[in-house]
Amino acid sequence: MEGDIIHLTILNNMQIVIGILITTAGVLLLAKTEWFLNNFGRMGWFEEKLGSAGGSRLGYKLVGFIFVLVGIIVATGSGYEFMSWILAPLLKYGGPQ
Repeated sequence: MEGDIIHLTILNNMQIVIGILITTAGVLLLAKTEWFLNNFGRMGWFEEKLGSAGGSRLGYKLVGFIFVLVGIIVATGSGYEFMSWILAPLLKYGGPQ
């Protein structure tokens, strides 16, 4: 019984640490977009689809923003609730009637 509690505590702590690391990576992408653009180059897909010279900058910022959101979801352990909320419109029509 006590071993299970310790195991769950370690998993929760790792979940928080991983979430913080993902969030930190996202914040770095948001704050240092120009550095990432200079060191890793332009993103062809974003340049093509957004049709502007700043498409790659916006792409790096969008990826950073997604990292921040995913990191917060992982750190708080609300992945199941978040996915249930996102998929609720689809799931309400797929259930038994």
